[in-house]
Amino acid sequence: MIRPLTLAIAALTLSGTAHATPRRIVSLNVCADQYLVALADPAQIAALSSNARDPELSAAADKARAYRVLRRASEEVLAIRPDLILGYPIGPNMVAGAPPGQWTTLGLASADSYGAILDQIRQVARAVGHPDRGERLIAQMHRDLAALPKAKRSGVAAYYQRRGYMTGTGTLVDDLIRRMGLTNLAAKLGKPALAQVPLEAMVAARPDWLIVESGSEAVVDQGTEMLQHPAIKSIPRISLPQSWTVCGGPAYVLAARAITTRLNAPK
Repeated sequence: MIRPLTLAIAALTLSGTAHATPRRIVSLNVCADQYLVALADPAQIAALSSNARDPELSAAADKARAYRVLRRASEEVLAIRPDLILGYPIGPNMVAGAPPGQWTTLGLASADSYGAILDQIRQVARAVGHPDRGERLIAQMHRDLAALPKAKRSGVAAYYQRRGYMTGTGTLVDDLIRRMGLTNLAAKLGKPALAQVPLEAMVAARPDWLIVESGSEAVVDQGTEMLQHPAIKSIPRISLPQSWTVCGGPAYVLAARAITTRLNAPK
């Protein structure tokens, strides 16, 4: 899970004057990739992050196939000379991987709530020169969430990952769990954003639901094997692609729909 960071913005370019509508935009992480492909013109996108086409990590993997993907980020960004870089913030007016003070930068990391996602959509939409698209995307997300049927079941849910890691409070997953009318087991146990919970403790807590990453359902190592242990095998499961929750973005709606569908499925 990517640790949520605070958004940071700088308007610094090589010439000292920012373009109103950037023409060469580079994204340095999968959190920024999905916003960029949703909000920018294709011709504006100079390159996406190295993980942009990885379906395990990127919610925009399919769309990313149409764009250049960075392989050697530092060298390629220097060659591209972008007029906007999206990436991880490392401090005021700075983005990880971008030479300080040379280009317009928008620091962007994983959102920890639906509200934070909306803020990021608006900031990216303004940065790429299409604020109207941001508002349309937000309106569509509102409509899609409002159209979800009321969940027929509720209960305590644990987002349980390989090697026994559980996602806690103050995270996007926690926001999603609570929005769907579930109680996060991590909150009941007083766990932080990410904590390792032994199998024995999970058995003792006995949640009503286990939310698992779809990629961890196949046993490939000891970390995934514990998720198939007979002691927790009978707990009902909600399976979500990791790419829908590793970053905030439009995929929040897909995750919410999948959870609702599972909660309303026949027992």
